[in-house]
Amino acid sequence: QRSEEDETKRLLQLSKEVLSEGAGVDAVEQLDHNEEELILAEYESDEEKKAVSGLEEDDDDLEEEHVTKIYYCSRTHSQLSQFVREVQKSPFGKDTRLVSLGSRQNLCVNEEVRRLGALQLINDRCMEMQKNRHEKKSDEEMEGKKRRVSRTVCPFYSYEQMQFLRDEVLVEVKDIEQLVALGRETKACPYYGSRYAIPAAQLVVLPYQMLLHEPTRNAAGIKLKDQVVIIDEAHNLIDTITCIHSAEVSGSQLCCAHSQLLQYMERYRKRLKAKNLMYIKQILYLLERFVAMLGGNVNQNPNCQAVAQTGTVLKSINDFLFQSQIDNINLFKVQRYCEKSLISRKLFGFVERYGGPTTAVKTNKENQKLAGLQNFLLTLQQGSDKEGPPQSPPVEPENDQLRTASPLMQIEGFLSALTNANQDGRVILNRQGTVGQSSLKFLLLNPAVHFAKVVEECRAVIIAGGTMQPVADFREQLLSCAGVDPARVVEFSCGHVIPPENILPIILCSGPSNQQLEFTYQTRDLPQMMDETGRILCNLCNVVPGGVVCFFPSYEYEKQVYAHWEKTGLLTRLAAKKKIFQEPKKASQVEQVLVEYAKCIKRCSQAGGQMTGALLLSVVGGKMSEGINFSDDLGRCVIMVGMPYPNIKSPELQEKMTWLDKTMPRAAGQAPSRVLIENLCMKAVNQSIGRAIRHQKDFASILLLDHRYARPAIFNKLPQWIRERTQVKPAFGPAFAELRK
Repeated sequence: QRSEEDETKRLLQLSKEVLSEGAGVDAVEQLDHNEEELILAEYESDEEKKAVSGLEEDDDDLEEEHVTKIYYCSRTHSQLSQFVREVQKSPFGKDTRLVSLGSRQNLCVNEEVRRLGALQLINDRCMEMQKNRHEKKSDEEMEGKKRRVSRTVCPFYSYEQMQFLRDEVLVEVKDIEQLVALGRETKACPYYGSRYAIPAAQLVVLPYQMLLHEPTRNAAGIKLKDQVVIIDEAHNLIDTITCIHSAEVSGSQLCCAHSQLLQYMERYRKRLKAKNLMYIKQILYLLERFVAMLGGNVNQNPNCQAVAQTGTVLKSINDFLFQSQIDNINLFKVQRYCEKSLISRKLFGFVERYGGPTTAVKTNKENQKLAGLQNFLLTLQQGSDKEGPPQSPPVEPENDQLRTASPLMQIEGFLSALTNANQDGRVILNRQGTVGQSSLKFLLLNPAVHFAKVVEECRAVIIAGGTMQPVADFREQLLSCAGVDPARVVEFSCGHVIPPENILPIILCSGPSNQQLEFTYQTRDLPQMMDETGRILCNLCNVVPGGVVCFFPSYEYEKQVYAHWEKTGLLTRLAAKKKIFQEPKKASQVEQVLVEYAKCIKRCSQAGGQMTGALLLSVVGGKMSEGINFSDDLGRCVIMVGMPYPNIKSPELQEKMTWLDKTMPRAAGQAPSRVLIENLCMKAVNQSIGRAIRHQKDFASILLLDHRYARPAIFNKLPQWIRERTQVKPAFGPAFAELRK
């Protein structure tokens, strides 16, 4: 690090150059007022890297020794809080140094920032406030009142306060809520304060994403070398890694980033170093080519350009790079430039050119250029937003929110995804109505490449979960692909805490009128299949007390069956015994439906009329099938209608299947792609039926409606504790007798 003197000299020199290049009179006057505020556009301070002003003095603090620790990660914050509470109750609670990490959304205590709601906006605002703290204010911020608002710094971001918070955290185990309360009380930022506690902590509790995504891991100061990692709730580990490393950018984001970056470049052209200018031009070129790949022109409003050929195309990474003519650009260097220069953070002040009040005028002009029919089709699509009548659906605000967050950040994610090896991923071009609605998506096919680092560095990795069956996926797709020696993998599966008589799993092959139960895509729409399902439910609702949860393979099918029952009057018969609830599609309404469902069951059990409880129609892989507990009376019977195979027509799934068949060995005569489909289906089933048994004294019956469940290949993929107790019933009579007992 250069000595302070050199640094100051360099700054003065730079500021003179900046001024001499016509920074204007205002800037000079400003200088008289605050001599220490140097005007610099492109000065990257080391402080910006350090993120903490106090650190210059305490250099030895920077490299604090990491003690041996356990990283415990899970999917949601509520699961993590549950775990922390268990630690607090345990005998180790008193002398364990534990720290909880989370996103800014969960940990930020600055009300003004929290109010922004969307995570991307909170992140951007927080970084902007830090930049304000470190950067000697650059002249773009001297203009007018608008900039003055955003020059605030965060009062909670103080080194002493955060050090104090760190010590408090390490003294006594705290969950996220307690950490936030402490942050408010001590006026210290829990998000950064908790990071300082990592080196000395023995147990670090954090969400999946922070651990599995390398850049996030490094930013948080997590070092995995020789540590222990426990990944809980790991049944969707493969999907999670795939999702974290897949990236999608829309045409409107690409155009918006292009216009912001172009304005930035034109404005600072004289002061940018030649090398930086070169990189900015490269990024502009990339953006231009990406938009061209979607069939658009980067200089026009993306929402007014119709796409000629709509549809979805998949390409290998190399093909995409060649066809978009960017194979001559070194994406690794561009990525490094983005990281070092923090360019995406600097575009805050630049609005896209076709934003604001001019839109209407522009739109009309460009519409004249479009061919008559296209034009007509577009007016239909855009009719709603041109007049902007009050009754147009409230979709607009969401778009606004996405727009204010820096779009270049999303695109950086996409660029770094393109640096994966050619065989490990695909690019999906999704061309829809307009260029703005179209998108480029990177799909990761081989999650092992990103998991390999974790496995290599750690002393031990424990992948745990309640429903991990079928386990082969993890062994093949994650571990053997990541080069783990098979001898290092130990598998452990234990029984359940409930006694065998507390659970009654039945595979039902035919219904009350001897209709064979087979819910394939071809047969499930037949009226007799839907009638039979209804009869089974009617019979069950007569004998099962409390709550019955019925899972359908998809929202569409659930709607179809519901409509059919309504037509045939079956619904009224059902409703006489149980109040009927449907799973809502919106996540925000789930809580409300569950509360009503629980209230209804409680009311019925106390009143003791002819209503015996409630029936909840929900969807596999929907909001209700994961992380929600139907314990005790909330779920006395769980019904699975058919087999929830994934949509085999989705291009992403097809690509993954092709890739597996190419790279994986055939297992027991079955093609890996076939195994994948079955495993995805059975993972979903296991996840859903596991909702009913939540503690030692709980009891429930589980009904699988489809004769295909009895096939050995499928049957063996049920969890051991369910499999051992399952009865296969060819006819409805005997099954019903068992249930009545």
